[in-house]
Amino acid sequence: MADSKFALPIHWNDHEDIAIELYEKFGDDFDESKIYRIRFTDLLEWVLTLPHFAGTREQSTEGHLEQIQSAWVYEWRDNQ
Repeated sequence: MADSKFALPIHWNDHEDIAIELYEKFGDDFDESKIYRIRFTDLLEWVLTLPHFAGTREQSTEGHLEQIQSAWVYEWRDNQ
């Protein structure tokens, strides 16, 4: 988005939006195999630090992290 002050907040259910943000942050530093090897504790911290992320640590679930991880892989594949 050109002007991030108008960006909507991102929540835990916004798996694809989170994946896009992670891809934009890390680019090709993480390929498919590296993304699937990321520890959920690290992934959780990275998500919590994304701009406009409105969720909390307590709202996180393993299911959310799995969905984010898979969406990130698809985002990476789409950009190859």
